[in-house]
Amino acid sequence: MTMSEHLNTQDKRSDDSAEVDIVSADTAPEITDGAGCHAGADTMKAAAEKAGKSELLEQYAKDYPQGPHDQPQSMCPAFGSLRVGLRMRRTGTILSGSACCVYGLTFTSHFYGARRTVGYVPFDSESLVTGKLYEDIRDAVHEMADPEKYDAIVVTNLCVPTASGVPLQMLPKEIDGVRIVAIDVPGFGIPTHAEAKDVLAGAMLNYARTEVAAGPVQAPSNNSDTGKPKITLLGEMFPVDPISIGAMLEPMGLEAGTVVPTREWRELYSALDGAAVAAIHPFYTTSVREFRAAGRPIVGSAPVGVEGTQAWLAKIGEACGVKQADIATAQNAMLGAIRGALDAMPIKGRITLSGYEGSELLVARLLVESGADVRYVGTACPKTEWSKDDCDWLEAKGVQVKYRASLEDDVMAMEFYDPDLAIGTTPVVQKAKERGTPGLYFTNLISARPLMGPAGAGSLATVINSAIANKPRFDRMTEFFEGVGTGDTAGVWEDTPKINTSFRRKFAARAAKAANAVDAGEAIGT
Repeated sequence: MTMSEHLNTQDKRSDDSAEVDIVSADTAPEITDGAGCHAGADTMKAAAEKAGKSELLEQYAKDYPQGPHDQPQSMCPAFGSLRVGLRMRRTGTILSGSACCVYGLTFTSHFYGARRTVGYVPFDSESLVTGKLYEDIRDAVHEMADPEKYDAIVVTNLCVPTASGVPLQMLPKEIDGVRIVAIDVPGFGIPTHAEAKDVLAGAMLNYARTEVAAGPVQAPSNNSDTGKPKITLLGEMFPVDPISIGAMLEPMGLEAGTVVPTREWRELYSALDGAAVAAIHPFYTTSVREFRAAGRPIVGSAPVGVEGTQAWLAKIGEACGVKQADIATAQNAMLGAIRGALDAMPIKGRITLSGYEGSELLVARLLVESGADVRYVGTACPKTEWSKDDCDWLEAKGVQVKYRASLEDDVMAMEFYDPDLAIGTTPVVQKAKERGTPGLYFTNLISARPLMGPAGAGSLATVINSAIANKPRFDRMTEFFEGVGTGDTAGVWEDTPKINTSFRRKFAARAAKAANAVDAGEAIGT
């Protein structure tokens, strides 16, 4: 049986005096602060459509298609867009959502070192159905829009305000020179936090593109115009990677440009001005649409490993009209160094890999070229044309690739392939260690390392080989603690639990009798 078989058993109005559509109590969706969080995705989506958000949700469904399950088991999607805004200089943030959601999002963002104030507009059932919440949001935006402090303010509807139809698109587009970027990021419309990054990045690119079309704009504060064509890099990367990419591009007369999501508003202009866009992370669908509208060619995959780097440099060169001889020069300058780094730090062992960052396929390619026996790659992100080359390459190497993978998919793959190391999300790593398999958390220990060029070639070997070498320790611990804290002995006890054998025999017999009755019924066709 194969593993596959096993797995399958914006209103353009800017007048802030515009009237607000009031939803009457008779027609208002039955979503309130308390009930909304627990209403379920279908109920929330139906309410949002009834409240006038159907066009938005239809676009989200096209841009971020969901998988066979409702939603991957990861953090609130809005964390992704929140993080993008909080990492930008002179950018303010206002959230509108249930208090518990806002608390969780701000707690997580500060845990990740944002150290930024997040504005919050609270609400109740009355303010939702009367339209007062929109007025409160509008007042908060006006109060916060200080051009001495901000270039832009991001206003975000979370699940309940989106489901209730709060019309953020009616907010003014600009107040005293401060740009107002309004987005809806409902958990029932955006499957992952990675894709929510694209929601905000795309909205900002759209705004910046209209500014560029209207006339001259400011150069980024860190602008250094060398006159060389620049390659815009789409996707969050380890800080060393853009430097490595720049070194690879230099022989072709190109250089690494702006990384999107950006760190300040003015970088959006330079991103749109790139000669080409490298979709390092392949799920930025909205952003790609904006770059295409700006007439920029898009190149998928990334310069990882020998084969990945060779193919990527060729495609970037072709997209920018670079001579074949210069492309070959760039390839020859890098491939030997990458091969040397891979050979010097080989990885031996069977690995399953999963995550929700969007770079899982790139990491898998690097692991395969490092010598690892990678059997399965699961990503919570969707399949797009920008990951096709990576998927085809991996599948040609015998690796199973699963898009929109659920926790159950990832765990089943780990149990099916019995790897020497399981790389994945926190619950996957937990399951791995419970069964005595070494595990590494993808986000903190794998994706937070360089991947591109010679620097990336040897970056994973040490941590992965060290983890695989810990297998004997796991075996000893598993043997020592065998049976403790599981099954009948789970939980906290004052006294050692004693097995009630008579109780077990009684219910085992009852279960067997019920099973026999089912079998007998099937035999006679009842």
